[in-house]
Amino acid sequence: MINKRLLIKNLLAHSDENSFYDKKLQVNLGDKEGKAKLLKHICALSNSNPYNNSYIVIGVEDQKNLIIGVDFYDDSKIQNLVNAYLTKLPRVNYANILFPHLPDGKVVGLISISPNKEKTCSLKKNIWKYYGGMVFYRKGSISMPQSFEVKVDDTNVEKVAAIESHSQNTIKYTLDGVFDFMQRSKDYNPTYHVFKEYFVVCWAGKKKVNHRGTFYSRVNIQLINEQVKLFYSDLDEVSIEIDEDEFKILEYVHLGLYKSYRYYPLEEVTIKFHNNISYEIENKMVFEPPQFSKSTLYHIMNSNSSLIKKMQKEIRLSEIEKEDLLKLPANYLLCYFNGFPEAIEELERAKDLLKDNYPEAYLRYKENIRILRKVKYN
Repeated sequence: MINKRLLIKNLLAHSDENSFYDKKLQVNLGDKEGKAKLLKHICALSNSNPYNNSYIVIGVEDQKNLIIGVDFYDDSKIQNLVNAYLTKLPRVNYANILFPHLPDGKVVGLISISPNKEKTCSLKKNIWKYYGGMVFYRKGSISMPQSFEVKVDDTNVEKVAAIESHSQNTIKYTLDGVFDFMQRSKDYNPTYHVFKEYFVVCWAGKKKVNHRGTFYSRVNIQLINEQVKLFYSDLDEVSIEIDEDEFKILEYVHLGLYKSYRYYPLEEVTIKFHNNISYEIENKMVFEPPQFSKSTLYHIMNSNSSLIKKMQKEIRLSEIEKEDLLKLPANYLLCYFNGFPEAIEELERAKDLLKDNYPEAYLRYKENIRILRKVKYN
């Protein structure tokens, strides 16, 4: 099995971007342009490498090859995007890869594109300035529409095989990963479980036991063999179930207005481990948003808009207003789920203000956008 942290290091060391490998500082899937460009690269890499894996590394500064990292990201959004827009689809996987020097919550994104044999991948429908039916290939390090004579580089198979061979996991890498996890998470009840005598899953979090069962907050879950972060959240709460074949995570979100807050199930993630040293991850959305009266939500929208206007005018907020600001992202999310589509536009308007002046509120913003992303794409 490939140690994906080692794979990224070997890709970065191998050469600059080429016909089987691309790197990005970040990808923006919040607008059509960002989505279209990512689809173009996936399509081009797949078509240019029908007999070997291709990779996109995200979170790397291009000129100096510096590993900067990006926020933890959900694979489900990438899956839904490629399923919606690409035909003759290759198998695409997104993984959040750990690097020790990055702060908590930051990872390197790795998109793996499996061989597609003789199939030609293309756009299924229009997006941004690209049209349905367009086919892309790599010409050197550039993804381009098929407007030139295409010649697949047969040497890529050997090159990629060599890189992957030098990235294989070892007992030492696995043990080092477990010890590192235990040390870094020592204040959050770290533990581990071995599946199929091979896979090692470590998890940690603030443990809470009540009449509903055992729950964890500030949760960090990692598949040590591949150095993959499976789950990370500062704010949400999860329950964990284990049997000999599966590791199941049920994620809850804390939502409500005024004093009527409660935990709502959001998503169930099941990791199934097989005897042939492989695993698969299944995601199931189970969220049913709470409903509130329109009059109450109109009041919430107006209050939030007033806070944003004060921030824009650089008017100092009172302590009570600062507390309300922490609730602003979740309140906008509730308004959106209750039939106020403009609430997300208002939340995006507040993004930079929160980021520059109120870091805790900005953290809440990122967590709530993550919830929105999961719900919209599932």
